[in-house]
Amino acid sequence: MIDSDGYRPNVGIILSNTQGKVLWARRIGQNAWQFPQGGIKKHETPKQALFRELWEEIGLESRHVEILGATQGWLRYKLPKCLMRRQHQPLCIGQKQIWYMLRLTGSDDKVRLDVAKTPEFDGWRWVDYWYPLQEVVAFKRDVYKKALKELAPLVECQRCIQKISV
Repeated sequence: MIDSDGYRPNVGIILSNTQGKVLWARRIGQNAWQFPQGGIKKHETPKQALFRELWEEIGLESRHVEILGATQGWLRYKLPKCLMRRQHQPLCIGQKQIWYMLRLTGSDDKVRLDVAKTPEFDGWRWVDYWYPLQEVVAFKRDVYKKALKELAPLVECQRCIQKISV
């Protein structure tokens, strides 16, 4: 599903743990790392796509996470011309994404990369919150920066709650 401007609707997932670290995943067979993300199907809401992608990409169910918040609107990035599939119509020039900030409520062993028939990732790790900005592919960097900046207060709030309860 491509909108009239050529953007494919998508959800981005930033999964945090109680220490404020975020899940960083390696694309299968590549030395490319990213946050989980995926397209929104015609019949889905962004939230429904979030939970489908969460299961397909990292094996988590809704009961394993808490939604802390989401970006207020769509964040867009354009694909480099070499990645555009010109033979497909309508032409997709990029993605527009709603980003969700989640917190893992279960243990790390709930994360599984092998539940889909065609896995997206073959490795993952917890990284510092801002680390992905240095490592993500260049054409996604601005969207990552906007999403991380907008959603940062949600993780900081969780750290404050954790410190208060100790």
